[in-house]
Amino acid sequence: MPALKPTGFVGRITWLGVVPDRDRQLEAEPATQVQALFDGPVGEAHGGLTRPACSRVKAQYPRDTVIRNTRQFSLLGAEDLAEIAERMGIDVLDPALVGATMVIAGLPDFTHLPPASRLQGAEGATLVVDMENRPCVLPGKPINAVHPGFGAKFKAAAKGRRGVTAWVEREGVFTLGEAITLHIPDQPVWAHLKEARRA
Repeated sequence: MPALKPTGFVGRITWLGVVPDRDRQLEAEPATQVQALFDGPVGEAHGGLTRPACSRVKAQYPRDTVIRNTRQFSLLGAEDLAEIAERMGIDVLDPALVGATMVIAGLPDFTHLPPASRLQGAEGATLVVDMENRPCVLPGKPINAVHPGFGAKFKAAAKGRRGVTAWVEREGVFTLGEAITLHIPDQPVWAHLKEARRA
């Protein structure tokens, strides 16, 4: 029996980009195509097969421990991005300002896609959803440069809408306008999830 189930949910890529040098800037540079290799998007500073552990996994590893990089892609739902902008009180939030790699329209409640879901492009390139991407204060500076006084509003506005992180399972090229199909794990929700979260 297959472990992953194709769904009828199909989205469309509405934006692509890469962050070429995160020490110089958080902003992504827009692209019409992104080549996805096993070590991440070509030209992306957040790529690589491994990465140093950060505060998001501090309960598991000391900071800077070398771990598998499951944060190669930063994915946002177009609908979530629009809601963040509305919560912030601005008309449009450019995904480049938050360091996005890809924006996908048409997949409901995008930020809460099940971990281990697959997002498969029309040509076969496939990403594995790691987990929800928690918002932080870092996008505040580039947002302020375009929307003075609004950068500090991002973290709160993006709660529950910041998208997901993902890694490459099958190499290929993603193209602006391409269809993306959602595949989900054929597995019930763990019965002890609420109890574990209270611990």
